[in-house]
Amino acid sequence: MAATDHIRAVRPRSYQNDSYLRGFLGTVGDLQKNRVLQDVVIEVEGRRFPCHRLVLSAASPYFRAMFTSDMAESRQKTVVLQCVDASIFGEILKYIYSGTLHVSMDRVQPLYQAADLLQLDYVRDTCSSYMAMNVERSHYMDLYKFADIFSVNVVRKACLQMIRRNFVEVASSEDFYSLSINQLTEIISHDDLDVKEETTVWETVVRWVQYSREDRLHHLPSILPHIRFNLLSSADTAVILDHPLVKEVPGSSEVIRHVIQKWKANMKPRLGMTTEMVLLANTDSKELLFMNPLEGKYISCSYKPEDFPCITDVTVTRDNNIYILTRTGKSNGELSMLKYNHAGNVWEHAGISSVSKSLRLDNDSTWYDEHLVELDGNLYYLAADVEDDSGLVWMRKYNWHTDQWQECAQLQVDNTEYDYSEALACGSHLYFLTSLELHCYDPSQDRWCKRSPASDPDLDIYSAVTMGTELFCADFDFKQTMVYDTESDRWQKLQGWPNKGNRKMKMCISPCLFVIDNQLHIWLSCVDDEDDKEELLVYVYDRSADVWGDLKATLPNKTYFSPGPMCPVARMYLPYLKGAQKHITSYAYQR
Repeated sequence: MAATDHIRAVRPRSYQNDSYLRGFLGTVGDLQKNRVLQDVVIEVEGRRFPCHRLVLSAASPYFRAMFTSDMAESRQKTVVLQCVDASIFGEILKYIYSGTLHVSMDRVQPLYQAADLLQLDYVRDTCSSYMAMNVERSHYMDLYKFADIFSVNVVRKACLQMIRRNFVEVASSEDFYSLSINQLTEIISHDDLDVKEETTVWETVVRWVQYSREDRLHHLPSILPHIRFNLLSSADTAVILDHPLVKEVPGSSEVIRHVIQKWKANMKPRLGMTTEMVLLANTDSKELLFMNPLEGKYISCSYKPEDFPCITDVTVTRDNNIYILTRTGKSNGELSMLKYNHAGNVWEHAGISSVSKSLRLDNDSTWYDEHLVELDGNLYYLAADVEDDSGLVWMRKYNWHTDQWQECAQLQVDNTEYDYSEALACGSHLYFLTSLELHCYDPSQDRWCKRSPASDPDLDIYSAVTMGTELFCADFDFKQTMVYDTESDRWQKLQGWPNKGNRKMKMCISPCLFVIDNQLHIWLSCVDDEDDKEELLVYVYDRSADVWGDLKATLPNKTYFSPGPMCPVARMYLPYLKGAQKHITSYAYQR
């Protein structure tokens, strides 16, 4: 081969000089500081900012259109900029010439407005993220109105969450009365409103209308459908029907009666009317125990055998829907999904097609460790083959629009020597963990990646639960617990069961973690060696002291187990359970 032929075979390459890019921006900044080659002055509120047309045009589509069109400004030496604060424009110029942006809560709103006008996407998006992250430390009513005007949805949603969580306090503030009709109805129509009684919502509407009676009275009929009259007593409803506002506005009483007739008993309760309850199942009957050790309550509900099948797994969605995954037969029998009807206290078919139809698992006689997980409004089904050395974990995602289960990326587990697995959602990702491995699934990429395994190889993970950005795990005997930080990819060892006396775990019933009121708890069934007496215990974890405290809960004398690998927790409206067999008692609450 000739030398020239060899040269022609070498493919060309492109090179990028990052230091040049950084240096170029630094040079541009120096030109601005030294007032060199400036060819235009931007005047804002009387202040003059000498600049470079080329730099402004490169940074902002707004200035690019101004300087490259036939607009008069393209020929002027001085351009007057309206609708922008002078000091805010100074911050914008610092960003344009340096790439560095300074944001603070007292200036973020005008900074967002200026970035929106000048079409600076990075500045606008950074301001949005900053506001959303700092809603709790802001005047969130004012921020909500701002976000509503500028359609900053991420901020608007965060503000609405804070307003709903603090509704009683917010509704008594002066700012609340300046809400528009659309803003008012958006707030009071939400399930997550933290009110104990629906009369609070009605009284708030009355105050809002009377604040500007002449302008708002005609809005009353359009507001009334957002009040949940079915959650009121008949006496309270009668008082409202007799209210002067209802009598004064034609058609208001008819609207109220129509709402009551339309929804009957199926109106969803507000968040503040519900109680967080742990779900436990009874081994001897078709019974569920709804338990809240912090409030000292439990309610047991019995169901007909045909209405309450064997449970494969349970998940509670962010919308407080409870789904049961159940399988007929052994391994590859038909998989069905049941959904809990809160108002009727019954289990109904979820109206979701069977995931079995989309599965092509290898062996009908193989036993699979199955999980049902909700992530960002989507249901995921996972099946891990624990009897085969393949190490494959199949996963399907349910499509609500097509009523089909879609295939997701399979997970290949390296070490197949594990007895139990857990699947749970944390943040925007799904995690699958065994005693030896931890894997993370990114739904936006449909991709699994391996994360750091537990640092203690002797930890036989059986139960795991999510709290914040962390995963808490416990072994079968509750001898120790571990916590995994999803952000730092690090594990930490925590204390285990402070077993006093001769207690030991009851065979076949393992401890299960759960979270109530943002506190980590564990439920366990144990037996005293001396008198063979069974005990059901509930402990709460004190993170600052690294101590598990016994709640001294006096539970019913029955054998319960978790219906899933972790204890599901749902918000229950206690009046909906009043038709079932129930027993309410008080706990001696001790730390």
